[in-house]
This record gives sequence, structure tokens and C-alpha cells, in this order.
Amino acid sequence: MSTPPAPRPVTDPLSIVALETERHVAGAGWDQPVRLFALVETSHLLRHEPGFLDALAPHDVAPGALTAVEQDDLPASGHLESMLAQVMWPDTVAGAAIAVERIVVPPTAERNLPRNADDAIATLASHPDRKDVRLLVAVLRDGSATCLLRQRDHDRDDRVAQGEDIAPGLVHGLLSTFAPAAETDPDSAADPA
Repeated sequence: MSTPPAPRPVTDPLSIVALETERHVAGAGWDQPVRLFALVETSHLLRHEPGFLDALAPHDVAPGALTAVEQDDLPASGHLESMLAQVMWPDTVAGAAIAVERIVVPPTAERNLPRNADDAIATLASHPDRKDVRLLVAVLRDGSATCLLRQRDHDRDDRVAQGEDIAPGLVHGLLSTFAPAAETDPDSAADPA
């Protein structure tokens, strides 16, 4: 039996804030709604909210450190893509993170699903091989991204998977919230004729 590789310390600000945010979300348990966070440079918060320093640990004030600020009153939408299409960030926001829960089933479970969307969801939710997962995706304006995945069956901080391409659709959707309005609004596109 081979020895697993030694854990590497996480030092980049995006990964640090993603891990902290994922643990914060995990602290509230499962069956949560979508949660959205603005990622703001901690130095900016300290300039504008000096009392904020009292709540920080030393690593929180390192150069380039980011702080996640949860967003309340998310746009009402039945679909995640529609909700993200309504989000735009001010220039003071360096990045964003989103936490969503999903059901994962084997590919064979998606065969012969009912045509009605609600019935199909109910069928998948009751599948005996379903796995509940929570994804936390964090991005920066420059396109940097990290994804974290926690399984309900292995709900421990040391069992959270991390990678850049775990949820490419969520990465793309979250990055689109930083695109200029003309790029995200199909009605504002120039006529090619």
C-alpha cells in the first residue's frame, strides 16, 4: 500500500478564502439554499471599516488577503444561471464565491426519466445511488478560479476535494458576473450586418 502524498500548505489568497468560506458554509449543515459571496481585498475593508481588524487573525491581514462578504437578498430566480445573469459587482469587489448543493447520480440513472421536470427531479432525488455534494466555486476578476467539493457521505474538512476544473459551468457563470453589461446582454450585441 502506497503512502499518500504529504499535504501541501495552501498559501494563495483565493484558495485560502475559498477554504474558509467553504468551512463557514459547512458549519450550517446541509440542505441550504444557494449562497453568494463577494470577495473583497481585506486591505480595502480595513481602510473603510477599521473596527473590522478586531475580528481578524494574523494571516487575514497578509498582503493580498481576501475576505468573503455574504450577499443577502439574492435575485429571485428559479434557475442558477438566471440568478447569476442578474448579478453585477462594483469595482471594489475582487472576486466572488458561490456555494450550491447538488445531487449526483450514475449516468444510467438519467435514462428514461419522466418528461415533467418536477417528476424527473423527484425520481433522481429518490435514486438509491444518489450522492449529495456541495460545491463552492471561487473566482477572481482575472479569471483565476478554484472549486471545492464536499460529499455528504464524507462530511469532514479533511475530505474536501479541491481543483480548478471540478465545476467548469459554475466557474464560467460566476466569471460572467464580472463581464461588462454589453458582453452579458445578448440584446445589446452589435448587428453583424
